[in-house]
Amino acid sequence: MGTTLKGMSRVPWHELTHAYGSAENVPGRLSRVAWGDARTSADALSDLGLWLGELAVFDATIAAVPFLWDLAVADAVTCRPGVIELLQSILEHNAQQMEVQHAAHLAVLGGASTVNVLTRDGDPAVRAAASELAAAIDSHVCGSCRPV
Repeated sequence: MGTTLKGMSRVPWHELTHAYGSAENVPGRLSRVAWGDARTSADALSDLGLWLGELAVFDATIAAVPFLWDLAVADAVTCRPGVIELLQSILEHNAQQMEVQHAAHLAVLGGASTVNVLTRDGDPAVRAAASELAAAIDSHVCGSCRPV
């Protein structure tokens, strides 16, 4: 297991929110993505997408992004392209509060060096998703992040 998801227990998830309320269930879903079989991981990632970034970003999104980057580079994760796509979705969505949006976007933008490594990954699906995210990072401009 190494350092994947290290520090997750120190996040006060019960104090954070996602699209449907309390984020206390986010760590369990992140763990399922990390160590579940293909179906379990995909189902957990689907939940995270709905909760953290499909329609908007939330304070729980900000806390989850570093762990999503961990999952994106962990070879044992069966749905790495989907994790990368979720990171891109987070970068493309807004929040009701400008400071939450800015922090979520910065958390994704902070992984630019990681995404560049992923564009050379051995898995073609990971490379493709990473290339799309790298382009989104390079061209990112929004009201909360100007100037990038």
